[in-house]
Amino acid sequence: MTSQFGEGDSVQVRLAFPPGHIRTPFYARGKPGVVESYVGNFSNPEELAFGHKDGAKLPLYRVRFRQLDLWPDYQGPEHDSAVLDLYEHWLEPLRAKS
Repeated sequence: MTSQFGEGDSVQVRLAFPPGHIRTPFYARGKPGVVESYVGNFSNPEELAFGHKDGAKLPLYRVRFRQLDLWPDYQGPEHDSAVLDLYEHWLEPLRAKS
């Protein structure tokens, strides 16, 4: 599987709340970030948690988020950020606000 996103791409974490073992932090869902790097293709940990070991390998990315985007009441410096490892099926291109 080839990767959809490249370094510097603006993305948004899908705003979804499926049941089960989810590896995407609740606080990041729906939030914008920037792809810092493509890490490689790996088994989906959401499937591995249920014993499904034969699934396709999925692209994994390091995505940087402004702390203020993750935590609206964040009091630290505006340039502070956090980096999360997220699988491609949780990311979508960032849409421009109308």
